[in-house]
Amino acid sequence: MDTLLILTVLIVIGALAFDFINGFHDTANSIATSVSTKALRPRQAILLAAVMNFVGAMTFTGVAKSISKDIVDPFTLQNGSIVILAALIAAITWNLVTWYYGIPSSSSHAIIGSIAGAALAAEGFNALNYSGFTKIIKALLISPLLAFVVGFTVYSIFKVVFKNFNLTKTNRNFRYMQVATAALQSYSHGTNDAQKAMGIITLALIANGYLGADADVPFWVQFSCALAMGLGTSVGGWKIIKTVGGKIMKIRPVNGVAADITGAAVIFGATFMHVPVSTTHVISSGILGVGASHRLKGVKWGTAQRMLITWVITLPISALLAAVSYFVLNLFF
Repeated sequence: MDTLLILTVLIVIGALAFDFINGFHDTANSIATSVSTKALRPRQAILLAAVMNFVGAMTFTGVAKSISKDIVDPFTLQNGSIVILAALIAAITWNLVTWYYGIPSSSSHAIIGSIAGAALAAEGFNALNYSGFTKIIKALLISPLLAFVVGFTVYSIFKVVFKNFNLTKTNRNFRYMQVATAALQSYSHGTNDAQKAMGIITLALIANGYLGADADVPFWVQFSCALAMGLGTSVGGWKIIKTVGGKIMKIRPVNGVAADITGAAVIFGATFMHVPVSTTHVISSGILGVGASHRLKGVKWGTAQRMLITWVITLPISALLAAVSYFVLNLFF
């Protein structure tokens, strides 16, 4: 078996592992509110999220194409396979570290920063596709701010519409609604997050000559990534569920519905625009917006500050880890 094929196989395995980890790392966000309000039992929520993530991942491929072509040009990389493998190692490492400490960091920031870092280590600053990379970074930065504003607005509307309703009955009805909104948010998560691993595998196949420059994402890549994310979701991510579901604010069913609608709307918008966003940032920022609208003092800003610091440092740390991984891998290949 030649070295190129070995590297390609390792990349496929690494990308599926990244998607599996993404399943229990990021997908926890999409069901955290429904679990915290007891709208769904944990096992029910995880099963629902696993199924809806799989369905979402099988629906779209536009984001995957952005990942495979907009960060780096696969045909300009001399050691493309090593670059991609180094990026996967770095992103997986950072995801596991933040998962261990229960911090809802961004898998999107991790993998995008890692690809950029490994490419810079390999080829210098000419390796990046600056127009595409800038578009992705803008989407990553704008989407959390948009989610905060949308969450604030949606809950403000809820307060006006339901202000004269019986609180007990309203909460019970919203708890039923949370089943639907949790499913919608999990579906939206699959439409965006699972595509990142699809894009990485497609990038490797193009760079190594197994696919043409304009090739679509192969069906086996789409199916295997969707399955990996679904299986990862079934494992659960309790540490992150506890952080997102309770340590940002005390969530009631009406808050949960508003946050779920916010997250799904912003993620769907990004998916239709073919840009990858951090579902972690979007969902958490949506909850922060809802919390600020509900009662500013009710938001646990200390937790929000810790999350913000992690978000800021993820890109540079993952890029550095990827650069180190690239130089280490070069010793073996």
